[in-house]
Parts: sequence; C-alpha cells; structure tokens
Amino acid sequence: MTIKAALARITQQEDLNFLLTNRIPRRWLTQFMGWFSQIEHPLVRDVSLRLWRLFGDLDLSDAERTQFKSLHDCFVRSLRPGARPIDLDPAALVSPCDGIIGAHGRMADTTLLQAKGFPYSLVDLLGDPRLADQYRDGYYVTLRIKASMYHRFHAPHDCRIQEVIYISGDTWNVNPIALKRVEALFCKNERAVIRARLSGNGDEIALVPVAAILVASIRLHFLDTVLSLKHRGPNLFRCNAAFDKGKEMGWFQHGSTIIVLAPGDYRLRATLREGDTVRVGQALLDIPARQ
Repeated sequence: MTIKAALARITQQEDLNFLLTNRIPRRWLTQFMGWFSQIEHPLVRDVSLRLWRLFGDLDLSDAERTQFKSLHDCFVRSLRPGARPIDLDPAALVSPCDGIIGAHGRMADTTLLQAKGFPYSLVDLLGDPRLADQYRDGYYVTLRIKASMYHRFHAPHDCRIQEVIYISGDTWNVNPIALKRVEALFCKNERAVIRARLSGNGDEIALVPVAAILVASIRLHFLDTVLSLKHRGPNLFRCNAAFDKGKEMGWFQHGSTIIVLAPGDYRLRATLREGDTVRVGQALLDIPARQ
C-alpha cells in the first residue's frame, strides 16, 4: 500500500476525520493558513504543494499556468482559455463553480436539507426573515468544492448583482462527515449572500458561498474589499454590477460550498443526480418559460 493510499484510508475513518478537521482551534488555524499560504518562498511553496498532492487529487492539467509564487497562488489559479465551455442556452442556469452536487430540491416553506435527516432554516442561513420570504418554497442546490478543485466561481446566467450580504461566522469543515453530524452547519459558518436578477425574465436568484476550515475569505471582483473573518456582524454591500453568463465573479481562498437559491419552479437538469460532479458553465437548472 502506498503512503497516499494509507493516508486516505486513515482519513476516511469518520470519527478520526471529524476529530482531525473540527476538534481543533478552527478560526486560529484558518487565519494562520491564510497567512502561511501566501508566503512566497520556493521551499515553503514546493513542500506545501507536494503535501497537497500527497493528501489530495490536485490536477493542474486545465490551469492557465503550472508555476506558482505560493500555495495561495495555486489555490486561486485561473484556467486556460476554453477549459470550461459555457452552455449559452438561455433556458439553462449553469453551474457557477466546479463542484459535487449535494442536497437539492424544493424547499418545504423555508426549510432546506444539508444532508438526509439534517434540516436547516433559510432564515438562519440568510440572516434576514424578509429576505428568506422571497425564496420561500424555492429550489436549492448545494455544490461542494473539494480542496483540489478549481476555486473560482462564475455568473450562472446573464445577470445584475443587486447586493451582497456578508455574515461572519465559524469555520467548520463542510465535508459529508461533518454535514451528517453538525446541525445547521451552513448557518454557523462564514458566508456571503450574493443576490442577482436575471436578464430577460427578471427572476431573482442567490448564490451563497459558505466558507470552511482553512478557507475563510471570499474575494468578489465587484467589491473593493476582501470579505474575511476580520469583518463582524452582517455587512450589507449595495451593488450594480452586470455579468454575462460564465463571467468570473470571484473566488474562495481554498475550497468550500456554494448554495444556489432559485424560484420554486426551477428544476435540476434531468441528467444530474446527487453525487455527480459538475463544472463551471455546465447546465445545472432548467429555467421555465415565463408568460
């Protein structure tokens, strides 16, 4: 058995995995990682990338470049042109990120699922009862971004960003093991609510990037500040930023989760199932025709 296989077998033990990734000083470790990952020293960079390849399935075959200044530089890497074709069908809401499809479906009033048997409240997620009312009985899809995946996210349709709400919080791991053990985990972690209005039919959707351990900080191109654990309380940022479908909006500092909120008559593309991997620009939800 190789070292990589042995390490993978150990970390797949649920109790040990949960202990290693959650029963530690999460915020301190996350802030430390934010500092450490940006050290531009060849030895630090090279050792870090070797360890990343050892523990994960890092694949740089579609990266725009494969030489990096730091670990962070690799985390937020861009893609070579054409690596993510965008489905231009106006009836398709495309995936904003590379990710694995998790819990999804029609909300029961304002209740969603993070895993089977683990409901959580849309009010708690968004932090505003009036905003939650706008998505009542809506449709949602959870997209988990693994650490080795491409970490930037893109506009799922032609749209205009109306506002961003940043909510400071914890940094629990958001892997499947934690989702089955920590109630309302997404409502505990640092997150942002990006509200957008689609061009054409005027529907409102929301993207909710949720940070996690080692992942805190969200960078949005249309804001002049990095959203990080240093912020407190909900912070409201008014916006008027237009995006074409597939255009890059920002990135996580590492990898985490994006929850897509849409009207209740949207549906997951029939060919997709929970556990499937989707990529930026791939059709994710079908948009119904409006009269």
